[in-house]
Amino acid sequence: MKAIFNHIKGDRVIWIIVLLLSVVSILAVYSSVITLAYRSRSGDATYFLMKHIIILLFGFLLIYLTHNIKYTYYSRIFQVALIISVPLLLFTLLKGVNEGSASRWLQIPGLGLTFQTSDFAKLALIVYVARTITLMQDDMQNLKRGIVSVTLPILLICGLIFPSNISTAGLLFINCMFILFIGRASAKLIFTTLGIAFAGGALFILIVFAFPHINNRIATARSRIESFAKGDKSSNYQADQAMIAIATGGTFGKGPGNSVQKNILPQASSDFIYAILVEEYGFIMAIVMVFFYLALLFRGVRIATRNPKTFGSLLAIGLTLSLVLQAMVNMCVAIHLLPVTGQPLPLVSMGGTSIWFSSIAIGVILSVSREGEQESETEKQTESVVAAT
Repeated sequence: MKAIFNHIKGDRVIWIIVLLLSVVSILAVYSSVITLAYRSRSGDATYFLMKHIIILLFGFLLIYLTHNIKYTYYSRIFQVALIISVPLLLFTLLKGVNEGSASRWLQIPGLGLTFQTSDFAKLALIVYVARTITLMQDDMQNLKRGIVSVTLPILLICGLIFPSNISTAGLLFINCMFILFIGRASAKLIFTTLGIAFAGGALFILIVFAFPHINNRIATARSRIESFAKGDKSSNYQADQAMIAIATGGTFGKGPGNSVQKNILPQASSDFIYAILVEEYGFIMAIVMVFFYLALLFRGVRIATRNPKTFGSLLAIGLTLSLVLQAMVNMCVAIHLLPVTGQPLPLVSMGGTSIWFSSIAIGVILSVSREGEQESETEKQTESVVAAT
């Protein structure tokens, strides 16, 4: 074990959390994928298990590679990525793979995989906002510069994501607003950004209601919210089945592989994998999963507060919050505290590129942590030399 830790740097608690979440993911996916296996692989769940393990292993490789790069390099890398994400999002809206009346995915040629361009854009925008706020530290009261440098990119990326993935756009916007707040952006800039975003969103929704054929996702979101508010069981099929899974799990669960609802729940291995975990492993697992993500949040905040540089702090807290907020929304949907959103459980739900983008985010957080550790060691060595002289 010591030899392994000699090759990895950064916050070791985060490494352990990621490892434990991966183990939970393997167990949950192998159990919950059985219906999908019967539909496409004659009941061979091993195929999906091996595919998922390979995806997780590649995710660990991405974490290892990204955490070895000095985090300041990501400032430029993701600035380019943000520019690339604009045409990618546009192409996805127009020519993307359509599923569930939403064009969210692009096909990766030769691999048989699809990826959500919003995941790529989300990473790029968070890093970009952290970088821009850092550069504006000496000119935070310049509203015009703030609107051009911060508000417009946030609204552009979130606006391109919004038509096909409302929940992701909303969570990303909240995340960016939080970065602005802790980055000490002016109140004028924050409220201006909020005002333009709400006005633009309301205008888009009014246009869609006037011309329904333009976009079906608004109608779907409206239906889900209304069904959630009214408690309409006929329209809340997925949420009701998830609640049944959680309610029948009890304290210690039905045991690994003994879930009943996995045969009924449409998205058992992805969006509602938390419900299957609770059904099989009980209320104990429900608490443990919440603890994992809260522990990740705590370590991310700890890394941010201990980093002496503004960019590193904003980067760590922004990416950590992105993962934890998505996890909390996923679990709240499963226990019917929020309407269905379609957000996967980070590092646990079955999915290819969503795990990889989450792994890159973890790797960047660990890079910030690694640099912080090295700076602390340098300071200690300097103090020792000074004390010796």
